[in-house]
Amino acid sequence: MKTFKTWLICLALGFTTVIDAQSILVSGKIMDSQTQQALVGVNVTIKGSSTGTVSDAAGNYSLRTEVGKTLVFSYIGYMKKEMEVTGPKLDILLFADTKSLSECVTVAYGSNTGLQGRVAGLSVVGYSPSRLFKSNFKSNNIIRPVVFGAAIAENTEEYGSYKENRFFSARDQALSTFSLDVDAASYGNMRRMINQGQMPQKEAIRIEELINYFSYNYPQPTGKDPVKIVTETAVCPWAETHQLVRIGVKAREIPSENLPASNFVFLLDVSGSMDAPNKLELVKSSIKLLTNNMRDKDRVAIVVYAGSAGVRLESTEGSDKQKIMEAVESLHAGGSTAGGEGIALAYKIAEKNFIPNGNNRIILCTDGDFNVGISSTDELENMIESKRKTGVYLTVLGYGMGNYKDNKLQTLAEKGNGNHAYIDNIQEANKVLVNEFGSTMYTVAKDVKIQVEFNPAHVNAYRLIGYESRLLNKEDFNDDTKDAGELGSGHTVTALYEIIPAGVKNNYGGVDDLKYQKNSNTEKPTENSGELLTVKLRYKKPNSTTSEKLEVPVLANNITKKPTDDFQFVMAVSMFGQLLRESDFKGESSYNKVIELANNGIGTDSHGYRREFVRLVESVNQLQK
Repeated sequence: MKTFKTWLICLALGFTTVIDAQSILVSGKIMDSQTQQALVGVNVTIKGSSTGTVSDAAGNYSLRTEVGKTLVFSYIGYMKKEMEVTGPKLDILLFADTKSLSECVTVAYGSNTGLQGRVAGLSVVGYSPSRLFKSNFKSNNIIRPVVFGAAIAENTEEYGSYKENRFFSARDQALSTFSLDVDAASYGNMRRMINQGQMPQKEAIRIEELINYFSYNYPQPTGKDPVKIVTETAVCPWAETHQLVRIGVKAREIPSENLPASNFVFLLDVSGSMDAPNKLELVKSSIKLLTNNMRDKDRVAIVVYAGSAGVRLESTEGSDKQKIMEAVESLHAGGSTAGGEGIALAYKIAEKNFIPNGNNRIILCTDGDFNVGISSTDELENMIESKRKTGVYLTVLGYGMGNYKDNKLQTLAEKGNGNHAYIDNIQEANKVLVNEFGSTMYTVAKDVKIQVEFNPAHVNAYRLIGYESRLLNKEDFNDDTKDAGELGSGHTVTALYEIIPAGVKNNYGGVDDLKYQKNSNTEKPTENSGELLTVKLRYKKPNSTTSEKLEVPVLANNITKKPTDDFQFVMAVSMFGQLLRESDFKGESSYNKVIELANNGIGTDSHGYRREFVRLVESVNQLQK
């Protein structure tokens, strides 16, 4: 009898052990403890192992583990949290890490003795100091300290310089030609600076990239062409005697499940300059977000570079997410930056695993600090130009601050038939790599160029707002050997022209009537005088070398009295960019006008990007007071 009881006890204990060790799928939602807002991209790992996942756009996560195991939740700017698994449901609240912030050293440079608690260009890694600091920093000549814990480093960020587009006479220069730009890096970088309590550097502001950060409700292409042109004309809000013409282009949207198979090569900068929470750690979280959304037919390889370049993960099927995650988790920063060697190796791996008619793309994640091997802008440009003929596209994701090299990354993206985004937080990584996966990662039209012809019967002068680095010669429009921009699935791109109508004086550099030739005012009006302008667009299909042309006229009398929500919002973003750049043409612009126009153009704003823009403008408005 005793033996039987002992056997029963042992059986019960063994059964309990089996229950405790059973594998279950744990899921839940991760939120900010104060705001109750979902946190995107939180790292969730099983303690003592490399197994893990990240939270999605709604803050949800799921992970297979065992009852009794401990899950570790970590997120930049928040305190790490550990929770034991007791069942299939586990919701988490994370608390902001204020202790790390209190350890930072505050230093101000300059001769201003009336700082009154303000900090000149202070940058605190991993936080949003807009709630804590205000800055009266306005001079680009002042050294800005960047704070990493208690360490302070000189700002060595680099930006390209360019002259703002000016007004041109419609009679003397009737054609305006440029490459369509789909980059949006300038917006994320601007937001980072504002959230740090400082005014953005003028050179960092590219107005077309601020405008094209947002999606607009343009109609889908319906014919054989993968792109569609839409236009709208209204009174210019900063110069009431002028007009503003919006040219919108919409690329055909392909459902994610129908996108061709992808051959991704992540090219990761793991040099010493990337050793910061908002650099390599944010890169790792970004890759995990994309990995979670990869399909079985997709493939991914990882190439890293520091003092030298190497393959960290051979091309792996998208279904083997665990293997990819483990490779990502093993990354650490250190050493110098052999960027050129890394790019060459990434192209070699991409070509080796090339998928015909697929999406072959290198995704470069870096702060742009190339200091070993090929490092000059010209050398990098030549190498990328030679490689783009392989059919491999290049997406450039910029990270970090203090030594961010915007000019080099812009060059790489332009020459590599790709795009350039700046990732300042995990939400932006989710926007670029998940919400806008198709438009970021899959090209439906390449070498997209626009040429606008203005009718001098209705146009005295015009200027293109932004696109200064994308200008082309008029002859380039019909030259199929000339490289231009790319459009991804579902992408919307917008360009703005400010027009001085015929009969309105040009106060921005108009010339006197000619003494030895006929005055322009007495010449016969142009034919088709009912047209204000004509928009022409050229594009190539991804595998073609021959372009197709679209053409859309805009009537002079087709001026809307009530601009659409999208147009009002575009006006607001453009006005904001001109104020930040201290534009010669900002006219009657003001931050209050920007806020009013933006609020009128909020629309549905399903992701909250437009409301975030209003908050940024309000912050800048306060910084100016």
